[in-house]
Amino acid sequence: MAKGPGLYSDIGKKTRDLLFRDYNSDQKFTITTYSPTGVAITSSGTRKGDLFVADVNTQLKNKNITTDIKVDTSSNLFTNITVNEPAPGLKAIFNFKVPDQRSGKVELQYAHEYAGISTSVGLTANPVVNFAGVVGTNAIALGADLSFDTKIGELTKLNAGLNFTKDDLVASLTVNDKGDALNASYYHVVNPLTNTAVGAEVTHRISTNENTLTLGTQHALDPLTTVKARVNNFGKANALIQHQWRPKSFFTISGEVDTKAIEKSAKVGLSLALKP
Repeated sequence: MAKGPGLYSDIGKKTRDLLFRDYNSDQKFTITTYSPTGVAITSSGTRKGDLFVADVNTQLKNKNITTDIKVDTSSNLFTNITVNEPAPGLKAIFNFKVPDQRSGKVELQYAHEYAGISTSVGLTANPVVNFAGVVGTNAIALGADLSFDTKIGELTKLNAGLNFTKDDLVASLTVNDKGDALNASYYHVVNPLTNTAVGAEVTHRISTNENTLTLGTQHALDPLTTVKARVNNFGKANALIQHQWRPKSFFTISGEVDTKAIEKSAKVGLSLALKP
């Protein structure tokens, strides 16, 4: 495990990945190819009901600079430029979308043994400024995440979080939406040899007095095949099976059923990701 508390986005990430990552109710296909010069071209298409969306992403790497250029079927052009280690522990990210003139943003990330900082500012006359920072170690970290809109002169986001890691256990507690939502999550590795883990997340929203509880687990049937399942207190149950049929290439089948309305059709998602 890397030293340091990481970034604010790492708080609760293991639980989120266990409970929500790779679940899909659409049909998605992704293929990546590499040119002789090392340029990576990734084409993807997703069918959502009767709607089909697609995009093409080109990634170029030159020393410590990575440039991603993506074009989608809505004629949007996304550009992301990442500079790794211009100084020890520092990462600079610049991204924008065309034709959205207000989408430009510059972000700086700094990782230290006892702190992690991420700050960004929009490239507009009245930008939104975001700051997220954590202090601590790889065992315990305390942080905050806030955004300030200079156009209206108000804080638009104010979150705080605590993360605790010990051996095979990760627990986190966050306060989101300016104190309206309380979120607690738990992740535990049961058997490292079979990648068996369990996780839980509970969210309480004060304004509506609503609670959301999600439980999930994963298990590796063999070194190349993993199954996952989750269920929440609203009766939604999901499951998936993912097989790595060649290095870096995955085939995933996932499904969802509403246990409180079995008469409804179950949702089935397919995902195929191919890399050479």
